[in-house]
Amino acid sequence: MNRRRIVFFASLLLVVLVGLTFRTQIKAGFEGLLGNDFAGPGTGSVTLSIDSGESGEAVATDLVKLGITKDFNFTYKSMIASNQTFIAGSFTMLRGMRTGDALKRLTDTRYLAVNHVTIREGLRIGSVFGQLSKATGISLADFRAVTLKQLGLPTSLPSLEGYLFPATYDFGLKLSAKDVLQIMVDRMNEELNYYQVPAVKRHAVLTLASIIQKEARLPNDFYKVSRVFTNRLSIGMHLQSDATVSYGSGGTTVTTTDAERANPNGYNTYVHAGLPVGPISAPGSKAIDAALHPASGSWLYFCAINLKTGETVFSTTLAEQGRAVAQWRAWMRANPGWNG
Repeated sequence: MNRRRIVFFASLLLVVLVGLTFRTQIKAGFEGLLGNDFAGPGTGSVTLSIDSGESGEAVATDLVKLGITKDFNFTYKSMIASNQTFIAGSFTMLRGMRTGDALKRLTDTRYLAVNHVTIREGLRIGSVFGQLSKATGISLADFRAVTLKQLGLPTSLPSLEGYLFPATYDFGLKLSAKDVLQIMVDRMNEELNYYQVPAVKRHAVLTLASIIQKEARLPNDFYKVSRVFTNRLSIGMHLQSDATVSYGSGGTTVTTTDAERANPNGYNTYVHAGLPVGPISAPGSKAIDAALHPASGSWLYFCAINLKTGETVFSTTLAEQGRAVAQWRAWMRANPGWNG
């Protein structure tokens, strides 16, 4: 094919494309004159929800009912002509949109209306519910009413604590409390599947991971803290985690009193050997990994000697631990009233 033919066919293609565009514009303008379409671009804000598997006819009905597009027949015919596909979810739309613009928006995830929330690692279940309620508008009572059985979890668990994966979520506007929690439980199961944790070991892994999450102050220390607890478990030594004691007594810090450390509840690892009866926080991926893959070492103790920086000393002997505790006390004297 010579250059002249290439230029001819390119020119012909351009004419066809221009003609099609012009025809589309003429048709849109004609439909507007007939009163079948809005002039656009639209004003205000309205939410259109599309359920999974919903028919085009139903979507067209809702578009017109909400005042987004003007005419059902024109809207539905436009869907068929463009071989329209839909994304399930809630979309932020405008009232009085051109039909073509409205249909394009329903394929663009940028316009999905969602409740955005970030659940941090280490939060207790009460705080998790509080943040979910604030983000979604679903009442705390609704979240608390969801049962373990509804979420496919063993009814023998002490609570849902530790089974909701901490992460950033975009929840659809039409979700129920059960739907939201199921998404978080499923996400935790995905994480446990990734680490190939068998079902019979998941409760123990999440329990240990939740303690590591609360006790470790620096990311690189997660694996050392795991080793301390793993070493203690292997020789039958009590974990003596103040974080578990605080959880069992309803405290809000890792600092505990003599009375709290003497309370015989199932979370008190000063009184009871082994792991507590269940998780004490929402463990993240690093804490789970640390629980499964502790660092190599003979440590049996650790002590944070600078609560501001998180610097922690790991010790093998009680004498070494005593020196670390002395460093911590000196830091506390130099920083009176520290509660960070």
